Amino acid sequence: MDQSQRVASTMEASNARAARPRIPTLSPAGFSRVTLFAVWALALTVISGAAVRLTGSGLGCPNWPNCTAASVAAPMHIHAWIEFGNRLINAIVTVTSLGTVVAAWRRRPRRRDLTILSVGLVVGLVVEIVMGAVVVYSKLAPGLVSVHFLLGMAFLALAVVLHHRAAIPDESHQRRPVVGLVQIKLAQLMLVALAVVASLGTVVTSTGPHGGDPKAPRFHLSLHAVAQLHGTAVEVFLGITLVNLWLLVRHGGPAGVVREAQVMLAALALQAVVGYTQYLDGDPVALVAVHVAGASVLVIAALRFYMSLWSYAPAASAVPSTTAGALAVVAATPAGGGA
Repeated sequence: MDQSQRVASTMEASNARAARPRIPTLSPAGFSRVTLFAVWALALTVISGAAVRLTGSGLGCPNWPNCTAASVAAPMHIHAWIEFGNRLINAIVTVTSLGTVVAAWRRRPRRRDLTILSVGLVVGLVVEIVMGAVVVYSKLAPGLVSVHFLLGMAFLALAVVLHHRAAIPDESHQRRPVVGLVQIKLAQLMLVALAVVASLGTVVTSTGPHGGDPKAPRFHLSLHAVAQLHGTAVEVFLGITLVNLWLLVRHGGPAGVVREAQVMLAALALQAVVGYTQYLDGDPVALVAVHVAGASVLVIAALRFYMSLWSYAPAASAVPSTTAGALAVVAATPAGGGA
């Protein structure tokens, strides 16, 4: 091959590379918006899943991944379309989760923590898809339905953490508490209490009348007893929250932390009011739906409060060289200022 042919071949290869579609890079602000969309999408899928259960549409699509043995799409039946609509929302979550990984890869500068958390969303997505299939083929076994819901809440929590970390400046690496150790320990205890409350809530739901299908199996427990146990857990959670908020105000906690604590307290108080009302009113569908939506809000609020207990400062290596040099000169200067 002569020189002119080599040049022509090189130019063709260069043109081919230029013609390939290139995924644009993403700024930190753009990536933060992507993660916010992931939070909203996952909250929506929790609510849509509850709508399937509350309308008795859990077996509207008796097969998976097809709706029926003969068709991917739902037949002309209201319960089938409610369940199929939930699957379409889950498809949006799938695209969002995969898109978040791509966004983390194309973010500039790329950050390892954000990439790992984004991959975690995809792992959570796979687990939820598998659990969804298992729930369908188990004919809505109450234990599996409960696990499916709790995994969805954990999936949502991971997205909230990712969105929070996406807002941390790239040069900030040193995490420092902005409150005392007692407040941090109480906040950790609050998260444990929230997990207990959510778990007991699924037991109440799997014992009550809304099983997703009239023929769905239920837990053979006393609804009154499990509802009381769930309510007691809520009261313990509320008590810990009130103590922590009182300590934050008494010891002059940062305004931002106090504000997040107040938001979480308001969400918890509203959840308690809705929960007790639905219990006394015989579990009406509308109130149960509000209660499930409130659970998603409470998880988001609790995590936002917990993560507000720390601030992030630039690492020592991130100090500008001129500043570092000035500090070095000061440190080397004798106390008297002379030679």
